[in-house]
Amino acid sequence: MAVSAPVIETVSRLGPVRQTYATAESFPPVARAYTQVSRVVKELGLLRRAPVFYALVGTALLVALAGCVTGFILLGDSWFQLLIAAALGIVFTQVAFLAHEAAHRQILSSGPANDRLARILAAGVVGISYSWWDAKHSRHHANPNRVGKDPDIEVDTISFLVEDAAQARGLRRLITRHQGWFFLPLLTLEGLNLHVHGIRHLLSQQPVNKRGLELALITTRLAAVIVPVFLLLPLGMAFAFLGVQFAVFGVYMGASFAPNHKGMPVVDAAARLDFFSKQVRTSRNIRGGWWATVLFGGLNHQVEHHLFPSMARPYLSRARSIVRDYCRSADIPYTETGVWRSYAIVIDYLNRVGLAARDPFDCPMAAEYRRA
Repeated sequence: MAVSAPVIETVSRLGPVRQTYATAESFPPVARAYTQVSRVVKELGLLRRAPVFYALVGTALLVALAGCVTGFILLGDSWFQLLIAAALGIVFTQVAFLAHEAAHRQILSSGPANDRLARILAAGVVGISYSWWDAKHSRHHANPNRVGKDPDIEVDTISFLVEDAAQARGLRRLITRHQGWFFLPLLTLEGLNLHVHGIRHLLSQQPVNKRGLELALITTRLAAVIVPVFLLLPLGMAFAFLGVQFAVFGVYMGASFAPNHKGMPVVDAAARLDFFSKQVRTSRNIRGGWWATVLFGGLNHQVEHHLFPSMARPYLSRARSIVRDYCRSADIPYTETGVWRSYAIVIDYLNRVGLAARDPFDCPMAAEYRRA
């Protein structure tokens, strides 16, 4: 489903670009939809824990991490170390998926235990502040794609809203004009960006839960990664190693999260939507079997994850059948597409938004809506 059409107001030259967003009238309320679907999900036991599955995943990641460390030691002064760096980027992303699931209470039986596990995995293994990410992600789940509410559509080099693109200046304006094409290259910096945001949060003046613990975990983790790299590798190779690790981590993380909502309807700040409509209509699934679930850490079932955030990864595919069938019977749009098609949609959407950063007289999008 596409976002609603932008509207151009004539002020000065063509004036500021403003976009109209989906409202409550765009999505007629679905009475009792969530109640009916959740009842079926509970009756089938799809909200129970999956301890064996997560034990196997955790063991596999420990083995993979041990393999990376062993390979690093055995290779020594060799440019093949960059392969180890890439492998570490993949492993750290998979650990981040596990931290995400712990944060959603999917792994262990109690909330505090899941929080402790998520903090250890996020800060102690991946190196990202759990308290920063959890606050940001909770706001996203409460209001996906909602203007002024969802932090995932706020400006961070890339503009996800037409108004933000129109206000871009300087270097950001140059990037925004063709931001769809720059999106994947910019993801190589996303890994570093996530680390920096987390550290800024921990060093800020605002209250932060477990600030000292997270700072200790992140410092220990950074030392465990950086010190051996610079001790055992030549200086240039050491920087290349860290650059590849950060780049692979950033691209993998960004490529896993971006297809979930980008290019789906953007909801007006004042809209009041029922829970089912809000979650289903703003989310996109990625087609694929077990390989997609492994590759995306369960994020390929984004619709079901947003409806049932505490549902363990192995049960998402079964919930998908239930939700999809209900949406079909109730004539509710259920969006699902292939991996490469999802990236094409994201790139096209970002490029259309980026038109607002171009000179209005050279902007075909502005010209089209000026004539309308």
